[in-house]
Amino acid sequence: MSHSQRGLNWFNALSAGAREVTGLPASLKVADGVLGEQPVRFLAVIADIDNRFPRARQGEVGLLEGWGLAKAVDEAIEQDRDRAEKRALIAIVDVPSQAYGRREEALGIHQALAGAVDSYARARLAGHPVIGLLVGKAMSGAFLAHGYQANRLIALRDPGVMVHAMGKASAARVTLRSVEDLEKLAASIPPMAYDIDSYASLGLLWETLTVKQIEQPAADDLVQVRNVLSSAIKDVQARGVDLSSRLGASNRAASVNVRQLLRAQW
Repeated sequence: MSHSQRGLNWFNALSAGAREVTGLPASLKVADGVLGEQPVRFLAVIADIDNRFPRARQGEVGLLEGWGLAKAVDEAIEQDRDRAEKRALIAIVDVPSQAYGRREEALGIHQALAGAVDSYARARLAGHPVIGLLVGKAMSGAFLAHGYQANRLIALRDPGVMVHAMGKASAARVTLRSVEDLEKLAASIPPMAYDIDSYASLGLLWETLTVKQIEQPAADDLVQVRNVLSSAIKDVQARGVDLSSRLGASNRAASVNVRQLLRAQW
């Protein structure tokens, strides 16, 4: 089975010259570098065909990846605890799903992924700007564990960049519909769709970008993405650590209304 190299290629390009962090699973790439004048830690989950867990060999987020992400983020929090300027965390996202398997379930994949979520959330609340860069698939629990806690989400425009709770074939089985039926529903129901424009209409993306070479970024692509990442970091530093920026889209009007009613009652 072929696996995506987008996450690895973008990690290598963005982290060129950075210091790679060791002591992590082979399916994780983490490096400390600088973006403009801002210290950053780049993080990516990549495919590891020799992963001891067969269900996590194509870039899925499993037990090793969940706990490994938590470790890498916790280290950044601890190292920067007494620093006025916290390094930014750049989550490069190209994850097809969480690792589905009996061993994963038995050994607590829910705890491993929750550990990653908790670490990202604590980093965000501690003042680390957390930026998610979607370069490929951002699916199901894998995206929740790696990227979704970001203060700002940036997506590259490409048919291969998709966000959803599960893959089309899985969604079809669960809903007892065909893939074709699901695609028809997606045309009128944004949360059912996989494309970036539909996802953006939910207010969750801070920016979308079109690049020339998404599989292997060109020099111009890197300049463009670096500039937007820097802008996102500065925006977080200026506006704060919460996720309120996600509620501005028209398709989030009901969410905004619910929050207003809850505040009024409490």
